[in-house]
Amino acid sequence: MSDSMQRRPSLVLITVDCLRADHVGFMGYPRPTTPFLDTLANESVVVSTAIVAGAPTYYSFPAIFASRYPLDLGRDVVGLAPGENSLASALKNAGYATAAFSAGNPYLSARFGYDQGFDIFRDFLEPAPTSDSGRATNADLAFTTRLNRKLERWSQRSPWLGDIYDDLYFEYCQRIANSRPDSLDTLRRYPSADVLVNEATAWVSAVRDQPFFLWMHLMDPHAPYYPVEEALQLMGTNITPSRARYLNSYWNRGNLAPSRLQRHRDKIVELYDAGVRWIDVQLTRLADSLSRLGLWENCVFAFTADHGEEFLDHGGRFHSPARVTDELIRVPLLLRVPAQKPLRTGNAPFSLLNLAPTLLDALGVKAPSGFEGQSYWPYLRDGSSWGEPVITECVSTATNPFHRRDRLGPRILAARDKRFKLVWELATEQELLFDLEQDPNECHPLPAHEGKDARQRLMLRAWHHLVQSQERMNQSLRCKSIAHELALEWVAGRKADHALTSCVAGR
Repeated sequence: MSDSMQRRPSLVLITVDCLRADHVGFMGYPRPTTPFLDTLANESVVVSTAIVAGAPTYYSFPAIFASRYPLDLGRDVVGLAPGENSLASALKNAGYATAAFSAGNPYLSARFGYDQGFDIFRDFLEPAPTSDSGRATNADLAFTTRLNRKLERWSQRSPWLGDIYDDLYFEYCQRIANSRPDSLDTLRRYPSADVLVNEATAWVSAVRDQPFFLWMHLMDPHAPYYPVEEALQLMGTNITPSRARYLNSYWNRGNLAPSRLQRHRDKIVELYDAGVRWIDVQLTRLADSLSRLGLWENCVFAFTADHGEEFLDHGGRFHSPARVTDELIRVPLLLRVPAQKPLRTGNAPFSLLNLAPTLLDALGVKAPSGFEGQSYWPYLRDGSSWGEPVITECVSTATNPFHRRDRLGPRILAARDKRFKLVWELATEQELLFDLEQDPNECHPLPAHEGKDARQRLMLRAWHHLVQSQERMNQSLRCKSIAHELALEWVAGRKADHALTSCVAGR
Protein backbone atom coordinates (compact mmCIF):
# COMPACT_ATOMS: atom_id res chain seq x y z
CA MET A 1 0.00 0.00 0.00
CA SER A 2 1.37 3.44 -0.94
CA ASP A 3 2.28 6.00 1.73
CA SER A 4 -0.34 8.41 0.35
CA MET A 5 -3.04 5.75 0.77
CA GLN A 6 -1.97 5.03 4.33
CA ARG A 7 -2.11 8.74 5.19
CA ARG A 8 -5.65 9.19 3.87
CA PRO A 9 -8.06 9.83 6.79
CA SER A 10 -10.45 7.13 7.91
CA LEU A 11 -14.16 7.78 8.48
CA VAL A 12 -16.37 6.83 11.41
CA LEU A 13 -20.04 7.58 10.78
CA ILE A 14 -22.43 7.21 13.71
CA THR A 15 -26.15 7.41 13.01
CA VAL A 16 -28.65 7.18 15.83
CA ASP A 17 -32.25 6.17 15.38
CA CYS A 18 -34.90 8.60 16.69
CA LEU A 19 -32.45 11.18 18.07
CA ARG A 20 -33.96 14.65 17.94
CA ALA A 21 -31.58 17.60 17.94
CA ASP A 22 -32.94 19.26 21.07
CA HIS A 23 -32.10 16.26 23.29
CA VAL A 24 -28.35 16.60 22.73
CA GLY A 25 -26.18 18.68 25.03
CA PHE A 26 -24.15 20.46 22.34
CA MET A 27 -27.48 21.54 20.80
CA GLY A 28 -28.60 23.16 24.04
CA TYR A 29 -30.33 20.37 25.97
CA PRO A 30 -29.91 20.95 29.73
CA ARG A 31 -29.92 17.28 30.81
CA PRO A 32 -26.53 15.48 30.69
CA THR A 33 -27.28 13.12 27.81
CA THR A 34 -24.05 13.65 25.84
CA PRO A 35 -21.07 14.79 27.98
CA PHE A 36 -18.48 13.16 25.70
CA LEU A 37 -19.99 14.58 22.51
CA ASP A 38 -20.34 17.98 24.18
CA THR A 39 -16.60 17.99 24.80
CA LEU A 40 -15.92 16.75 21.28
CA ALA A 41 -18.08 19.57 19.90
CA ASN A 42 -15.49 22.05 21.18
CA GLU A 43 -13.07 20.76 18.54
CA SER A 44 -15.60 20.03 15.79
CA VAL A 45 -17.91 21.60 13.25
CA VAL A 46 -21.44 21.66 14.67
CA VAL A 47 -24.21 22.18 12.14
CA SER A 48 -26.94 24.01 14.01
CA THR A 49 -29.81 23.22 11.65
CA ALA A 50 -29.37 19.81 10.06
CA ILE A 51 -32.55 18.59 8.35
CA VAL A 52 -33.26 15.10 7.05
CA ALA A 53 -34.40 14.74 3.44
CA GLY A 54 -37.09 12.26 4.45
CA ALA A 55 -38.52 10.61 7.54
CA PRO A 56 -38.66 8.09 9.08
CA THR A 57 -35.70 5.72 8.51
CA TYR A 58 -36.76 4.28 5.16
CA TYR A 59 -37.11 7.80 3.72
CA SER A 60 -34.10 9.27 5.49
CA PHE A 61 -31.30 6.89 4.56
CA PRO A 62 -31.33 7.05 0.75
CA ALA A 63 -30.30 10.69 1.18
CA ILE A 64 -27.73 9.97 3.91
CA PHE A 65 -26.05 7.10 2.08
CA ALA A 66 -26.73 7.65 -1.63
CA SER A 67 -27.28 11.43 -1.66
CA ARG A 68 -30.66 10.86 -3.32
CA TYR A 69 -34.10 12.11 -2.40
CA PRO A 70 -36.05 9.13 -1.09
CA LEU A 71 -38.84 9.22 -3.67
CA ASP A 72 -36.73 9.94 -6.75
CA LEU A 73 -36.93 6.31 -7.91
CA GLY A 74 -40.70 6.31 -7.40
CA ARG A 75 -42.85 6.09 -4.31
CA ASP A 76 -42.95 2.30 -4.63
CA VAL A 77 -39.17 1.95 -4.21
CA VAL A 78 -37.70 1.79 -0.71
CA GLY A 79 -34.00 1.60 0.15
CA LEU A 80 -31.00 1.56 -2.18
CA ALA A 81 -31.26 0.07 -5.65
CA PRO A 82 -28.90 -2.77 -6.68
CA GLY A 83 -25.69 -1.20 -7.93
CA GLU A 84 -26.61 2.30 -6.76
CA ASN A 85 -23.61 4.44 -5.86
CA SER A 86 -23.32 5.21 -2.16
CA LEU A 87 -20.94 6.53 0.44
CA ALA A 88 -19.84 2.95 1.15
CA SER A 89 -19.25 2.00 -2.48
CA ALA A 90 -17.33 5.22 -3.16
CA LEU A 91 -14.97 4.54 -0.25
CA LYS A 92 -14.59 0.86 -1.09
CA ASN A 93 -13.67 1.80 -4.66
CA ALA A 94 -11.14 4.25 -3.23
CA GLY A 95 -9.38 1.41 -1.39
CA TYR A 96 -10.97 1.72 2.04
CA ALA A 97 -11.79 -1.25 4.26
CA THR A 98 -15.50 -0.98 5.02
CA ALA A 99 -17.72 -2.36 7.79
CA ALA A 100 -21.26 -1.72 8.99
CA PHE A 101 -22.85 -2.64 12.31
CA SER A 102 -26.57 -1.82 12.48
CA ALA A 103 -28.55 -2.58 15.64
CA GLY A 104 -31.45 -4.52 14.20
CA ASN A 105 -33.35 -1.96 12.13
CA PRO A 106 -35.07 -4.04 9.41
CA TYR A 107 -35.18 -1.10 6.99
CA LEU A 108 -31.35 -0.95 6.99
CA SER A 109 -30.87 -4.58 6.02
CA ALA A 110 -29.48 -6.34 2.96
CA ARG A 111 -33.05 -6.66 1.69
CA PHE A 112 -33.09 -2.90 1.14
CA GLY A 113 -29.57 -2.72 -0.30
CA TYR A 114 -27.61 -1.34 2.63
CA ASP A 115 -25.03 -4.13 2.59
CA GLN A 116 -23.65 -2.87 -0.73
CA GLY A 117 -20.10 -1.58 -0.56
CA PHE A 118 -19.29 -3.18 2.80
CA ASP A 119 -16.69 -5.88 3.38
CA ILE A 120 -18.38 -6.68 6.70
CA PHE A 121 -22.11 -6.13 7.22
CA ARG A 122 -23.88 -7.05 10.49
CA ASP A 123 -27.49 -6.02 10.91
CA PHE A 124 -28.24 -8.08 14.08
CA LEU A 125 -31.53 -9.26 12.63
CA GLU A 126 -31.14 -12.88 13.69
CA PRO A 127 -34.44 -14.03 15.26
CA ALA A 128 -34.33 -13.82 19.04
CA PRO A 129 -35.04 -17.03 20.98
CA THR A 130 -38.55 -17.25 22.36
CA SER A 131 -39.36 -18.08 25.93
CA ASP A 132 -42.48 -19.39 27.63
CA SER A 133 -41.46 -18.10 31.05
CA GLY A 134 -44.11 -16.08 32.79
CA ARG A 135 -46.99 -17.34 30.68
CA ALA A 136 -50.08 -18.61 32.36
CA THR A 137 -51.20 -22.20 31.79
CA ASN A 138 -54.41 -23.12 30.00
CA ALA A 139 -56.02 -23.94 33.35
CA ASP A 140 -55.05 -20.54 34.72
CA LEU A 141 -56.53 -18.81 31.68
CA ALA A 142 -59.81 -20.70 31.48
CA PHE A 143 -61.75 -18.77 34.11
CA THR A 144 -60.23 -15.35 33.40
CA THR A 145 -60.80 -15.72 29.66
CA ARG A 146 -64.50 -16.46 30.14
CA LEU A 147 -64.85 -13.58 32.57
CA ASN A 148 -62.99 -11.21 30.29
CA ARG A 149 -65.23 -12.04 27.33
CA LYS A 150 -68.34 -11.38 29.39
CA LEU A 151 -67.00 -8.05 30.61
CA GLU A 152 -66.01 -7.06 27.10
CA ARG A 153 -69.50 -7.74 25.75
CA TRP A 154 -71.02 -5.85 28.66
CA SER A 155 -68.72 -2.87 28.17
CA GLN A 156 -69.83 -2.40 24.57
CA ARG A 157 -73.16 -0.98 25.77
CA SER A 158 -71.71 2.55 25.94
CA PRO A 159 -68.45 4.40 25.16
CA TRP A 160 -67.72 5.26 28.79
CA LEU A 161 -68.17 1.64 29.84
CA GLY A 162 -65.77 0.67 27.08
CA ASP A 163 -63.18 3.13 28.41
CA ILE A 164 -63.51 1.72 31.93
CA TYR A 165 -63.16 -1.82 30.62
CA ASP A 166 -60.06 -0.90 28.57
CA ASP A 167 -58.41 0.68 31.60
CA LEU A 168 -59.21 -2.23 33.89
CA TYR A 169 -58.06 -4.79 31.34
CA PHE A 170 -54.82 -2.87 30.76
CA GLU A 171 -54.09 -2.74 34.49
CA TYR A 172 -54.91 -6.43 34.84
CA CYS A 173 -52.49 -7.35 32.03
CA GLN A 174 -49.70 -5.22 33.46
CA ARG A 175 -50.04 -5.99 37.16
CA ILE A 176 -51.46 -9.52 37.35
CA ALA A 177 -51.25 -11.48 34.09
CA ASN A 178 -47.58 -10.76 33.37
CA SER A 179 -44.74 -11.93 35.55
CA ARG A 180 -42.20 -9.42 36.82
CA PRO A 181 -39.25 -8.97 34.41
CA ASP A 182 -35.85 -9.82 35.82
CA SER A 183 -34.10 -6.84 34.22
CA LEU A 184 -34.33 -4.28 31.45
CA ASP A 185 -32.02 -6.49 29.39
CA THR A 186 -34.75 -9.12 29.05
CA LEU A 187 -37.17 -6.48 27.72
CA ARG A 188 -34.87 -4.74 25.25
CA ARG A 189 -35.75 -5.33 21.60
CA TYR A 190 -32.48 -4.15 20.02
CA PRO A 191 -28.83 -4.78 20.88
CA SER A 192 -27.42 -1.94 22.97
CA ALA A 193 -24.57 0.26 21.82
CA ASP A 194 -21.89 -1.62 23.77
CA VAL A 195 -22.56 -4.76 21.69
CA LEU A 196 -21.89 -2.90 18.45
CA VAL A 197 -18.86 -1.04 19.80
CA ASN A 198 -17.31 -4.35 20.87
CA GLU A 199 -17.58 -5.72 17.35
CA ALA A 200 -16.51 -2.46 15.74
CA THR A 201 -13.33 -2.11 17.81
CA ALA A 202 -12.37 -5.71 17.08
CA TRP A 203 -12.79 -5.07 13.35
CA VAL A 204 -10.84 -1.80 13.42
CA SER A 205 -7.97 -3.54 15.22
CA ALA A 206 -7.79 -6.04 12.37
CA VAL A 207 -7.69 -3.42 9.56
CA ARG A 208 -5.70 -0.71 11.32
CA ASP A 209 -2.98 -0.65 8.65
CA GLN A 210 -5.27 0.77 5.97
CA PRO A 211 -7.84 3.58 5.82
CA PHE A 212 -11.27 2.38 6.86
CA PHE A 213 -14.91 3.37 6.82
CA LEU A 214 -16.88 2.31 9.90
CA TRP A 215 -20.63 2.89 10.05
CA MET A 216 -22.63 2.14 13.16
CA HIS A 217 -26.39 2.64 13.43
CA LEU A 218 -27.48 2.65 17.07
CA MET A 219 -31.01 2.03 18.33
CA ASP A 220 -30.78 2.73 22.07
CA PRO A 221 -33.27 5.68 22.04
CA HIS A 222 -35.77 3.78 19.87
CA ALA A 223 -39.09 2.65 21.31
CA PRO A 224 -39.82 0.59 23.28
CA TYR A 225 -37.60 2.56 25.64
CA TYR A 226 -35.57 0.05 27.65
CA PRO A 227 -32.16 1.60 28.33
CA VAL A 228 -29.23 -0.09 30.01
CA GLU A 229 -29.64 0.20 33.78
CA GLU A 230 -26.20 1.80 34.16
CA ALA A 231 -27.38 4.62 31.88
CA LEU A 232 -30.38 5.26 34.12
CA GLN A 233 -28.02 5.53 37.09
CA LEU A 234 -25.79 7.96 35.19
CA MET A 235 -28.84 10.12 34.48
CA GLY A 236 -29.94 9.97 38.13
CA THR A 237 -33.11 8.12 37.19
CA ASN A 238 -34.59 5.26 39.19
CA ILE A 239 -37.11 3.24 37.16
CA THR A 240 -37.51 -0.46 37.83
CA PRO A 241 -37.91 -2.98 34.98
CA SER A 242 -41.56 -3.54 35.91
CA ARG A 243 -42.23 0.18 35.92
CA ALA A 244 -40.42 0.62 32.60
CA ARG A 245 -42.59 -2.08 31.04
CA TYR A 246 -45.74 -0.44 32.42
CA LEU A 247 -44.71 2.98 31.09
CA ASN A 248 -43.91 1.64 27.62
CA SER A 249 -47.15 -0.31 27.44
CA TYR A 250 -49.17 2.71 28.54
CA TRP A 251 -47.37 4.98 26.07
CA ASN A 252 -48.14 2.52 23.27
CA ARG A 253 -51.91 2.46 23.90
CA GLY A 254 -53.64 3.57 20.75
CA ASN A 255 -56.97 4.54 22.29
CA LEU A 256 -55.85 7.34 24.61
CA ALA A 257 -56.02 11.08 24.08
CA PRO A 258 -52.82 13.14 24.51
CA SER A 259 -54.22 14.61 27.72
CA ARG A 260 -54.20 11.15 29.34
CA LEU A 261 -50.80 10.19 27.91
CA GLN A 262 -49.32 13.40 29.30
CA ARG A 263 -49.26 11.99 32.85
CA HIS A 264 -46.42 9.60 31.89
CA ARG A 265 -44.63 11.75 29.32
CA ASP A 266 -41.80 12.92 31.57
CA LYS A 267 -40.92 9.38 32.64
CA ILE A 268 -40.94 8.20 29.03
CA VAL A 269 -38.55 11.04 28.18
CA GLU A 270 -36.28 9.95 31.05
CA LEU A 271 -36.10 6.44 29.56
CA TYR A 272 -35.40 7.92 26.13
CA ASP A 273 -32.68 10.22 27.46
CA ALA A 274 -30.97 7.32 29.21
CA GLY A 275 -30.75 5.55 25.85
CA VAL A 276 -29.00 8.61 24.42
CA ARG A 277 -26.61 8.69 27.39
CA TRP A 278 -25.60 5.07 26.86
CA ILE A 279 -24.63 5.86 23.28
CA ASP A 280 -22.45 8.70 24.54
CA VAL A 281 -20.76 6.36 27.04
CA GLN A 282 -20.00 3.84 24.32
CA LEU A 283 -18.72 6.46 21.88
CA THR A 284 -16.27 7.49 24.60
CA ARG A 285 -15.07 3.91 24.66
CA LEU A 286 -14.82 3.78 20.87
CA ALA A 287 -12.75 6.97 20.74
CA ASP A 288 -10.47 5.67 23.50
CA SER A 289 -9.91 2.46 21.53
CA LEU A 290 -9.09 4.39 18.36
CA SER A 291 -6.66 6.55 20.35
CA ARG A 292 -4.89 3.50 21.79
CA LEU A 293 -4.52 2.14 18.26
CA GLY A 294 -3.05 5.47 17.10
CA LEU A 295 -5.94 6.05 14.67
CA TRP A 296 -8.06 8.79 16.25
CA GLU A 297 -5.96 11.73 15.09
CA ASN A 298 -6.28 10.67 11.46
CA CYS A 299 -9.97 9.93 11.61
CA VAL A 300 -12.99 11.95 10.46
CA PHE A 301 -15.80 11.41 12.96
CA ALA A 302 -19.39 12.20 11.97
CA PHE A 303 -22.38 11.97 14.32
CA THR A 304 -26.00 12.43 13.26
CA ALA A 305 -29.45 10.79 13.26
CA ASP A 306 -31.95 9.51 10.74
CA HIS A 307 -34.90 11.41 12.27
CA GLY A 308 -36.24 12.60 15.61
CA GLU A 309 -38.98 11.49 17.96
CA GLU A 310 -42.23 13.07 19.14
CA PHE A 311 -43.34 13.26 22.74
CA LEU A 312 -46.80 14.81 22.33
CA ASP A 313 -45.26 17.99 20.88
CA HIS A 314 -48.10 18.02 18.35
CA GLY A 315 -50.24 15.39 20.02
CA GLY A 316 -48.35 12.39 18.62
CA ARG A 317 -45.84 9.79 19.71
CA PHE A 318 -42.88 8.03 18.12
CA HIS A 319 -42.12 9.11 14.49
CA SER A 320 -45.14 9.08 12.22
CA PRO A 321 -44.47 9.34 8.44
CA ALA A 322 -47.44 11.71 8.25
CA ARG A 323 -45.60 14.56 10.01
CA VAL A 324 -42.68 16.79 9.05
CA THR A 325 -42.51 18.89 12.21
CA ASP A 326 -39.05 19.90 13.46
CA GLU A 327 -38.98 17.43 16.35
CA LEU A 328 -39.01 14.74 13.64
CA ILE A 329 -36.87 16.20 10.87
CA ARG A 330 -34.24 18.26 12.70
CA VAL A 331 -31.28 16.19 13.89
CA PRO A 332 -27.85 16.78 15.43
CA LEU A 333 -24.84 16.90 13.13
CA LEU A 334 -21.27 16.99 14.42
CA LEU A 335 -18.18 16.65 12.20
CA ARG A 336 -14.72 16.24 13.71
CA VAL A 337 -12.07 16.55 11.01
CA PRO A 338 -8.33 16.44 11.77
CA ALA A 339 -6.73 19.92 11.77
CA GLN A 340 -10.11 21.63 11.24
CA LYS A 341 -10.84 24.54 13.52
CA PRO A 342 -14.03 24.27 15.58
CA LEU A 343 -17.05 26.30 14.52
CA ARG A 344 -20.81 26.38 14.77
CA THR A 345 -22.92 27.22 11.74
CA GLY A 346 -25.79 29.70 11.68
CA ASN A 347 -29.48 29.05 11.15
CA ALA A 348 -29.29 28.20 7.45
CA PRO A 349 -30.62 24.63 7.08
CA PHE A 350 -28.26 21.89 5.94
CA SER A 351 -29.93 18.96 4.19
CA LEU A 352 -28.53 15.50 4.93
CA LEU A 353 -28.80 15.00 1.16
CA ASN A 354 -25.45 16.81 1.16
CA LEU A 355 -23.83 14.76 3.91
CA ALA A 356 -22.21 12.00 1.82
CA PRO A 357 -20.56 14.35 -0.74
CA THR A 358 -19.46 16.60 2.12
CA LEU A 359 -17.79 13.71 3.96
CA LEU A 360 -16.11 12.45 0.81
CA ASP A 361 -14.77 15.95 0.10
CA ALA A 362 -13.36 16.18 3.63
CA LEU A 363 -11.60 12.85 3.01
CA GLY A 364 -10.26 13.90 -0.37
CA VAL A 365 -12.32 11.27 -2.22
CA LYS A 366 -14.30 12.15 -5.35
CA ALA A 367 -18.07 11.81 -5.03
CA PRO A 368 -19.91 9.62 -7.57
CA SER A 369 -21.47 11.55 -10.44
CA GLY A 370 -24.95 10.28 -9.61
CA PHE A 371 -25.14 12.04 -6.24
CA GLU A 372 -27.89 14.67 -6.17
CA GLY A 373 -26.42 16.60 -3.23
CA GLN A 374 -23.30 18.69 -3.24
CA SER A 375 -20.34 19.08 -0.94
CA TYR A 376 -20.75 21.77 1.69
CA TRP A 377 -17.28 21.13 3.01
CA PRO A 378 -15.93 24.48 1.67
CA TYR A 379 -18.67 26.29 3.62
CA LEU A 380 -18.07 24.26 6.79
CA ARG A 381 -14.29 24.47 6.54
CA ASP A 382 -14.24 28.25 6.09
CA GLY A 383 -17.30 29.16 8.14
CA SER A 384 -19.03 30.81 5.19
CA SER A 385 -22.82 30.87 4.84
CA TRP A 386 -25.32 29.44 2.38
CA GLY A 387 -29.00 30.10 1.83
CA GLU A 388 -30.71 27.44 -0.31
CA PRO A 389 -34.01 26.14 1.15
CA VAL A 390 -34.10 22.42 1.92
CA ILE A 391 -36.74 19.81 1.12
CA THR A 392 -38.08 17.00 3.30
CA GLU A 393 -40.52 14.49 1.83
CA CYS A 394 -42.46 11.43 2.90
CA VAL A 395 -45.56 9.41 2.02
CA SER A 396 -48.26 9.96 4.61
CA THR A 397 -49.68 6.42 4.64
CA ALA A 398 -46.43 4.43 4.42
CA THR A 399 -46.51 3.00 7.95
CA ASN A 400 -45.39 -0.46 6.78
CA PRO A 401 -43.31 -0.06 3.60
CA PHE A 402 -42.43 -3.76 3.51
CA HIS A 403 -45.56 -3.96 1.34
CA ARG A 404 -45.55 -1.98 -1.92
CA ARG A 405 -49.28 -1.27 -1.67
CA ASP A 406 -48.62 0.78 1.47
CA ARG A 407 -46.06 3.04 -0.24
CA LEU A 408 -48.27 4.69 -2.83
CA GLY A 409 -50.08 7.29 -0.77
CA PRO A 410 -49.86 11.04 -1.34
CA ARG A 411 -46.68 12.94 -0.54
CA ILE A 412 -46.11 15.43 2.19
CA LEU A 413 -43.44 18.04 1.44
CA ALA A 414 -41.71 20.55 3.68
CA ALA A 415 -39.65 23.40 2.26
CA ARG A 416 -37.60 25.20 4.90
CA ASP A 417 -35.23 28.16 4.95
CA LYS A 418 -33.66 30.11 7.81
CA ARG A 419 -36.90 31.56 9.05
CA PHE A 420 -39.93 30.04 7.32
CA LYS A 421 -41.23 26.54 6.75
CA LEU A 422 -43.91 25.56 4.27
CA VAL A 423 -45.72 22.23 4.71
CA TRP A 424 -47.61 21.04 1.63
CA GLU A 425 -49.93 18.04 1.92
CA LEU A 426 -50.69 16.89 -1.61
CA ALA A 427 -53.66 14.74 -0.55
CA THR A 428 -55.68 17.76 0.58
CA GLU A 429 -53.71 20.41 -1.35
CA GLN A 430 -53.35 22.17 1.98
CA GLU A 431 -50.35 24.39 2.56
CA LEU A 432 -49.28 25.70 5.95
CA LEU A 433 -46.63 28.37 6.47
CA PHE A 434 -44.83 28.75 9.80
CA ASP A 435 -42.64 31.60 10.97
CA LEU A 436 -40.01 29.67 12.96
CA GLU A 437 -38.62 32.81 14.58
CA GLN A 438 -41.97 33.80 16.08
CA ASP A 439 -43.38 30.27 16.38
CA PRO A 440 -40.48 27.78 16.79
CA ASN A 441 -42.82 25.01 17.97
CA GLU A 442 -44.95 25.22 14.80
CA CYS A 443 -48.22 25.68 16.67
CA HIS A 444 -49.73 28.60 14.73
CA PRO A 445 -49.61 28.60 10.93
CA LEU A 446 -49.69 32.05 9.43
CA PRO A 447 -52.99 33.29 7.94
CA ALA A 448 -53.14 33.13 4.14
CA HIS A 449 -52.68 36.89 3.80
CA GLU A 450 -49.40 36.91 5.78
CA GLY A 451 -45.93 35.90 4.62
CA LYS A 452 -46.88 36.01 0.96
CA ASP A 453 -43.31 36.38 -0.30
CA ALA A 454 -42.03 33.48 1.80
CA ARG A 455 -45.06 31.36 0.88
CA GLN A 456 -44.52 31.96 -2.83
CA ARG A 457 -40.76 31.36 -2.66
CA LEU A 458 -41.02 28.08 -0.74
CA MET A 459 -44.00 26.84 -2.72
CA LEU A 460 -42.02 27.41 -5.91
CA ARG A 461 -39.10 25.48 -4.42
CA ALA A 462 -41.41 22.57 -3.51
CA TRP A 463 -43.00 22.58 -6.98
CA HIS A 464 -39.59 22.57 -8.66
CA HIS A 465 -38.61 19.63 -6.48
CA LEU A 466 -41.58 17.60 -7.72
CA VAL A 467 -40.80 18.40 -11.34
CA GLN A 468 -37.09 17.66 -10.93
CA SER A 469 -37.90 14.43 -9.11
CA GLN A 470 -39.48 13.12 -12.31
CA GLU A 471 -36.63 14.43 -14.45
CA ARG A 472 -33.96 12.92 -12.21
CA MET A 473 -35.52 9.46 -12.08
CA ASN A 474 -32.97 6.81 -13.05
CA GLN A 475 -35.12 4.24 -14.83
CA SER A 476 -32.35 1.64 -14.82
CA LEU A 477 -31.98 1.79 -11.03
CA ARG A 478 -35.74 1.84 -10.62
CA CYS A 479 -36.17 -1.33 -12.70
CA LYS A 480 -33.33 -3.08 -10.86
CA SER A 481 -34.87 -2.25 -7.52
CA ILE A 482 -38.33 -3.49 -8.48
CA ALA A 483 -36.90 -6.67 -10.04
CA HIS A 484 -34.86 -7.31 -6.89
CA GLU A 485 -37.89 -6.98 -4.65
CA LEU A 486 -40.05 -9.18 -6.88
CA ALA A 487 -37.34 -11.85 -6.78
CA LEU A 488 -37.30 -11.71 -2.97
CA GLU A 489 -41.08 -12.02 -2.86
CA TRP A 490 -40.96 -15.00 -5.24
CA VAL A 491 -38.37 -16.75 -3.06
CA ALA A 492 -40.42 -16.02 0.06
CA GLY A 493 -43.52 -17.40 -1.65
CA ARG A 494 -41.71 -20.56 -2.64
CA LYS A 495 -40.53 -21.06 0.94
CA ALA A 496 -44.06 -20.55 2.25
CA ASP A 497 -45.44 -23.07 -0.24
CA HIS A 498 -42.77 -25.57 0.74
CA ALA A 499 -43.50 -25.09 4.47
CA LEU A 500 -47.24 -25.57 3.86
CA THR A 501 -46.62 -28.71 1.81
CA SER A 502 -44.36 -30.11 4.52
CA CYS A 503 -46.93 -29.33 7.19
CA VAL A 504 -49.73 -31.06 5.26
CA ALA A 505 -47.56 -34.07 4.48
CA GLY A 506 -46.68 -34.47 8.15
CA ARG A 507 -50.26 -34.49 9.41
